Amino acid sequence: MSRVRLTDRSVAALKPKEKRYDVSDSLRVGLRVRVAPSGLKTWVFEKRIRGGPLRSHTLGRFPVISLSEAREKALGLEKEAMEGIDRKAEAEKRKSVLEVLDDYEQKHLVQLRTGKERRRQLDNALEKHFRKPISSLERRELQAFIDGVADSGAKVLANRYKAALSAFTGFAWRRGYTEQNVGAGLSNATRERPRDRVLSLKEVRAIYEASEFLSPLWKPLIRLLILTAQRRSDITGLREGEVDFEKRRIDLPSVRTKNGKPHIVHLSDPALQIVSSIEPNNGLYFSTTGKTPVSGFSKVKKQLDCLLPDEMEPWTLHDLRTAFATTMAETGASEGVVDRILNHAASGSAASAVARVYNQSQQLKPRAVVLDNWAALVTQDSADVVRIAS
Repeated sequence: MSRVRLTDRSVAALKPKEKRYDVSDSLRVGLRVRVAPSGLKTWVFEKRIRGGPLRSHTLGRFPVISLSEAREKALGLEKEAMEGIDRKAEAEKRKSVLEVLDDYEQKHLVQLRTGKERRRQLDNALEKHFRKPISSLERRELQAFIDGVADSGAKVLANRYKAALSAFTGFAWRRGYTEQNVGAGLSNATRERPRDRVLSLKEVRAIYEASEFLSPLWKPLIRLLILTAQRRSDITGLREGEVDFEKRRIDLPSVRTKNGKPHIVHLSDPALQIVSSIEPNNGLYFSTTGKTPVSGFSKVKKQLDCLLPDEMEPWTLHDLRTAFATTMAETGASEGVVDRILNHAASGSAASAVARVYNQSQQLKPRAVVLDNWAALVTQDSADVVRIAS
């Protein structure tokens, strides 16, 4: 980059080139004119903030801004830099919560498999603060939201909001949007412990039978969740190309599973009949819009509770997976096979990478047997069980 004593005439005489280039002013160090291939000429001034970073400022275009005006602007910025004033840092602090949230999504959330869900959580928590400068966000406001969710009875959900807010405010602080991390020190709503609620087979049957009175969309969804023992998101988001009717199974791609690994789910006779009876909506088996999977589980759960015996203790949809694991273990199913059906890592060993691949492929048949037996127990109908050769 050349440095010369610029004049308005010499700047006007600069010709565009194939690539953009800069010419620096020898009188005001840090000031330069940038010439674009289009012929546009822009004044740029660069100066290191005292005790801080190097900052670049765009001052305007020539000839709207003359050389003397550009030098005057540069002198003002130079004085501020010597005093430690950082205009760009101040501008960052004036950014709105929504602007920083969008930046967070682009720089971080898009890389996460659960990024969309995390963005939804942050939108819910920060909606009323969207227009505020990010620097004005206070810890007490965030804690008040978390406490409000907890007071509604959703203590575990409140913990999820706390985690989302802590991660976001940490990002904002590290990027210089705030002078302190206002999310550091937020309190959890509850201390989470593994649930000890185990649905009995009788209770699972009651839920399965109660689903008969749900809508044509929710009845097959609830029943398929029970029969496959899979995570709610895996079945709710089921797509047409993921079902192999010939092999009687669901093939979940890695992008759709919690552990980021492909997963195969055998379809017992009742499960296969359910999937075969559904007409996908724009490729989605469970959708009202044809664009996104169905939502509204809390409402459907309340409907089910009204259909179940009054003496039945509180339960969650996730308890269905625990009930499957417990019941099948009690009938003699291998813990490793049950774990693979649930798409957990096998807990009984720490196999090598080669062994894990080999074992997974060899466990497909016993996994099918376990799910067939589970379907027979739940529906109390006979199942076409494939026996394992001894």
